[in-house]
Amino acid sequence: MGVVDDLRRVAAAAPHLGGLESQRERARGLSSSGRALRRSAVLVLFGVGEQAASRGVRADGEGASVDDLDVVLTLRSAAVSHHPGEVAFPGGGLEPTDGGDPTAAALREAWEEAGIEPSDVDVLGALPEAALTASANLVTPVLGWWATPRDMRLDGTETRWAMRVGVGALVDPAARRTWVLESGGQVWRGPAFVPRDDGPLVWGFTAAVLSTVIDAAGWTVPWDEAREISVVGK
Repeated sequence: MGVVDDLRRVAAAAPHLGGLESQRERARGLSSSGRALRRSAVLVLFGVGEQAASRGVRADGEGASVDDLDVVLTLRSAAVSHHPGEVAFPGGGLEPTDGGDPTAAALREAWEEAGIEPSDVDVLGALPEAALTASANLVTPVLGWWATPRDMRLDGTETRWAMRVGVGALVDPAARRTWVLESGGQVWRGPAFVPRDDGPLVWGFTAAVLSTVIDAAGWTVPWDEAREISVVGK
């Protein structure tokens, strides 16, 4: 089986995946509390990296290894209302033109934020929706394969940068951390990534989705979960 088959398997197993349980519990709690939830979607877009493509690795992923892949991440503007300055996937709230379809929303937002053509994306499926309590969003991660990668274009408003981050750098044990957040007398923990020494920390919902997909695809390399990084005040 190839790397795209790995991702298709993740999509097929989505209803039973672990790794996002806490967000799903929060979704149920928010719904029962009567708090209004905004339906949103993000595009978790994998593809063959530029260096691998220059070596002749096919864009459809045939014969590719995990080290040949990348995933699209963005850095949110400091001016946005929710999660400013954090690393995220392209995405946003559902709009009437999406017809209630999270996939349509994820593709539209990726086009608006990063100039990713919807027709260039092979949609593989979606993970279960999960709640972001800080912004009261109910988010559906849509899993995609970038069949025809092109240069990205930023919207200049919500997104500071968009980058194709190597999956090999993410699964490297040296890049893995456990984030720790102390808030309201409670301590929260979750998976985090520092793919470059000079790069931003990937944590929270984005890191939870990445970790879930990487684990379910069978790409995880054993790492030291006791290696913690504080996100207090971030």
